[in-house]
Amino acid sequence: MSLEQLINDCRNNDRKAQEQLYKLYKSKLFAVCLKYSRNYAEAEDNFQDGFVIIFNKIGQFNFKGSFEGWMKRIMVNNVLQQYRNITYLDMVNKDIADEDAEVEMEDENVPLDFLMKIIQELPDRYRLVFNLYVIDGYPHKEIAEMMGITVGTSKSNLARARLILKEKIDNYNIHKLPSAK
Repeated sequence: MSLEQLINDCRNNDRKAQEQLYKLYKSKLFAVCLKYSRNYAEAEDNFQDGFVIIFNKIGQFNFKGSFEGWMKRIMVNNVLQQYRNITYLDMVNKDIADEDAEVEMEDENVPLDFLMKIIQELPDRYRLVFNLYVIDGYPHKEIAEMMGITVGTSKSNLARARLILKEKIDNYNIHKLPSAK
C-alpha cells in the first residue's frame, strides 16, 4: 500500500491503516518526543497525545512536503504547548545573550548516553531551545514564535544551555582522568 493510500485510509478512520501508520513511524516520532521531554515517562505521554493529534488532523495534510516532517512538527508543537502555559522567571541575561557562545569539547569521546542525559537535565526552556536550534536547526526567530518568547530570550536560553553543558562536560572530563598519586 502506498503512503498516499495509507494516509487516505487514515482520513476515513480505518483502524488497520492507523495501526499500520503508527507502526511505521513510532520509533522516529518517539525519539522526537524523548528529545523534547523531561524524561521517558513524559515522552510516552507526549507521544500518545501527539498521535491522537496526528489522527485528528490528518485531513489537513495536503501532500505538499514531507508527511514525516509534518508529523514531527505536530509532535514538537505538542510538547512545546505544555511549556507555553507555564510561567517562567525571566531567563534573559544581557551578559550571555550571545548566540555564538560555543561549547568547546576537547575530548570528543564523551559517551552519547551521557550527552543525552545532560541535555535531558537542562531546565525546560534551555533544553527546548537547545534541541530546536542545535539539533533540529530552527532559526531563533522561528523558535521564538513557536515558544512564545522573544528572539533575545531564545538566544539567551541557548547560551545558558551551552554554558551548563560545557560545565557538565568539563566536570565529566576531569573526573574520568586517572588520579595522579
